[in-house]
Amino acid sequence: MRASSSIPVVPGALPLVGHLVPLLRNPLRLLSSLPSHGDLVRIGLGPVPVVVVCDPDLTEHVLRHDDVFDKGGPIFDQVREVMSESVIGCPYSVHRRQRRLMQPAFARDRMPGYAELMEQQITARIDSWQDGQILDVSAETQRLTSTVTTAALFSDTVRDVVLRQALDDITTLVDGAFRRLLMPPPLDHLPTPGNRAFGRARTHLRQTLDEIIAGRRDTTRHDDLLSMLLAARDTATDGRGLTDTELADQIIGFFIAGTETTATTLAWALYLLDRHPEIANRLHHEVDTVLTDRHAHYADLPHLALTGRIITETLRLRPPAWLLTREVTEDTDLGGHRLLAGTTVAYSAYLIHHRPDLYPDPERFDPDRWDPARPQPPRNALIPFGHGARKCIGDVFALTLSTLTLATLATRWELHSLSGKSVRIARSGVLHPRSLHMRATARRRRAG
Repeated sequence: MRASSSIPVVPGALPLVGHLVPLLRNPLRLLSSLPSHGDLVRIGLGPVPVVVVCDPDLTEHVLRHDDVFDKGGPIFDQVREVMSESVIGCPYSVHRRQRRLMQPAFARDRMPGYAELMEQQITARIDSWQDGQILDVSAETQRLTSTVTTAALFSDTVRDVVLRQALDDITTLVDGAFRRLLMPPPLDHLPTPGNRAFGRARTHLRQTLDEIIAGRRDTTRHDDLLSMLLAARDTATDGRGLTDTELADQIIGFFIAGTETTATTLAWALYLLDRHPEIANRLHHEVDTVLTDRHAHYADLPHLALTGRIITETLRLRPPAWLLTREVTEDTDLGGHRLLAGTTVAYSAYLIHHRPDLYPDPERFDPDRWDPARPQPPRNALIPFGHGARKCIGDVFALTLSTLTLATLATRWELHSLSGKSVRIARSGVLHPRSLHMRATARRRRAG
């Protein structure tokens, strides 16, 4: 068994900042290059040495053994500053309890009800567009996913102005967490304008959610996710429910996962369809055949095979969470190397999804990769929602929302970029497309 010091160091590191310069310049190029150096490689996130897992089997091992590879490291240190008690950011020691309390709210038999909320908000948003209107696509998809998320969480019990401010605070926290990640200590906590904005947003959001939760504890039951979380009890142990702090953190986590990441997936899907008109034409044929002149319903999902494959391929090509970290809790072996307790390990869905040995021509947008009649990659080669016991609890919710939105939008509109140039990726903890503006053109609807 070799020591971790034998793991190859990726060239290009600088003193103090490590590999932050190539991560800032072109993070995806750096990630794609890592497998050429080995199944395990070392990089520097600032002064923090990180072992990056480049092999799908080793990545699955890390994700399935979350007692040894616990949530931690520089990225999750930032996550915990925002939502330390959430099912997303909490440590292994409390995760199973959190998951038990959250799971009923995301059971599959809840999806038809959530889908009805989705359908209403999708139709309202899309029908508000005008023929020829120029859309800020990322902003539009975020408005849509945020209205769906708030409806699922709160029904109609929270004022719009309060929700808008909460969403602004969450955006500030997501962007700020990524910026602070790239700052070596102690710069990440100096009173810079960005850090002050981060602190104000965190305080204000917490106050807002505390008021919402306190108000709902004193009112009659509503049929929404917040009511389910308030009523949840851990019958497997002590029968207790979630504390107000835990509730607030779960809401923040659901907002970020339900709004930021799903909106990003939809924005990339629309951009990729514009770049591949032959696939867009096939999508239009599918929705014209299945839906004719109406919006998509939950019962339509099994019949929207191509639409679903487009979403899956978008998640492969542009997974929203592109780099995440874990922390080793005890000395362990990984890939023939001995990792000591305290070692930071990173994994990347983007890296795995772009390995040419797993995905021929990995940069090509090809939804037919997911046609069941074709050979499929290993199950552990597609990990946009993670793997194991800590796989994203809202994965079915996100896939349902993405597919219903894309199908309904395709019945009514074609979206085309204002230029033929490729869209760049924004520097963020989520793979946002930067400045994606498209023109909405009303489609001529076919009957039959």
